[in-house]
Amino acid sequence: MPEDKNNYNKKTPLSELGEFKLIDHITKNISIHNSSTIKGVGDDAAVIKYNNKSTLVSCDMLVENVHFDLIYCPLKHLGYKAAIVNFSDIYAMNGHPKQIVVGIALSNKFTVESVEEIYEGFIMACNKYGVDFVGGDTTTSPQGLIISVTVIGEAEEDKIVYRKGAKPYDLICVSGDLGAAYAGLLVLKREQQTFIANPNHQPDLNPYNYIVERQLKPEARKDTIEQLNKNKIIPTSMIDISDGLASELLHISKNSNVGFKIFEDKIPFDTQTLDTAEEFAITPLTFALNGGEDYELLFTADIKHHDLLKNMQNVHIIGHIVSDVNEKDLISNSGLAIDIKAQGWDSFN
Repeated sequence: MPEDKNNYNKKTPLSELGEFKLIDHITKNISIHNSSTIKGVGDDAAVIKYNNKSTLVSCDMLVENVHFDLIYCPLKHLGYKAAIVNFSDIYAMNGHPKQIVVGIALSNKFTVESVEEIYEGFIMACNKYGVDFVGGDTTTSPQGLIISVTVIGEAEEDKIVYRKGAKPYDLICVSGDLGAAYAGLLVLKREQQTFIANPNHQPDLNPYNYIVERQLKPEARKDTIEQLNKNKIIPTSMIDISDGLASELLHISKNSNVGFKIFEDKIPFDTQTLDTAEEFAITPLTFALNGGEDYELLFTADIKHHDLLKNMQNVHIIGHIVSDVNEKDLISNSGLAIDIKAQGWDSFN
C-alpha cells in the first residue's frame, strides 16, 4: 500500500494531546518481558519484585548541545543510545538490566511525531535487550531537549563486580575495539561544518559507516557478560568505557589501590578507526585513551583465566595490574613507558 504523504509529513503540536494523552500515546506499544515486573507504566510508581537477587540502579542524563547535537543525531538513534548507555552501566557490574524509567523535558520546537521517534528508539533497545520500560515523566523545557534515564537491574549478590577489587598480576582486558565512537564524532562534526558553509553539501558517510554507527547507535556488551558467565569467570573489577580508556583505568587504579601496565600493540582498533585517525593526523591512541563513548567493558581477571580469556570472542588482554599504585604506564611500541593521564570527557570542563 503506498504511503500517505500527507499523513507521513504531519506535524502534531504537543499541545494538541497534552501531557497525559501524550504519555498514553508514546507508551501504547511497550511490552513486558520479565516476570519481576509486577506493574509497569500507568501508576505512581513501577512495582518490581526480585527473589534472591540484588537490585542494581543507575541513572544517566543527556542534554542537547552538551551530550548530543540534533543536526546529525537522528531522534530514534538518540532514544536508542540513551537506553544503551544505561544498560552498559548494569553490565559493568556483572548484572543484567531489567527495567528503565525515562524522564524527558522538551521545548516547544518538538512535535508529537518527534517525541514518537525518541520513544521508538527506547522501545527498540528495550525489545532487543529484553528490558521493560516501566514509567517516567514528561515536562517542558525553556529550550532544547533533556533526557534522564534510570535503569534497574539484577545480579546474584556473590557475582556483583565493582571498580574495587583488582589485585597485582591480574590481567587487564577490554571487549570489542576502542576509539571508533570518537572517530565517528570527528567525521560527523566535520560534515556538520561543511554543511553550515554549504547547505547544498551532500555528505557521503559510506566509508565511515562503522565508526558513525558506533557514535550514533552504540551497543552494550551483554555478550561479554554472557561469555564470562559461561566460562565461570567473575572479574575482579570492571567498568564500562564511557569517558575513554585512560579515565576508566585510573578509576580502577584509584578504587583498587593498585597500578597498571598496558601495551600499545595490544589495544584493539577497527580498520576504519585507524584510517580515520590517519586522515585527521591524530594518533589512534588518542581516540582510545581519551575519546570515550565506546561503551566497551574494561575488566580485570585472575591470571589463571588467561587461556580462557585469550580464546574468548571479542575480548582482548591489553596488560596487567601491578602493586605500585604510582605506576600507571602505557608501554609504547618503541618500549617507552608513558604515564597515563585522564583527558577524557568531563561534563563540567
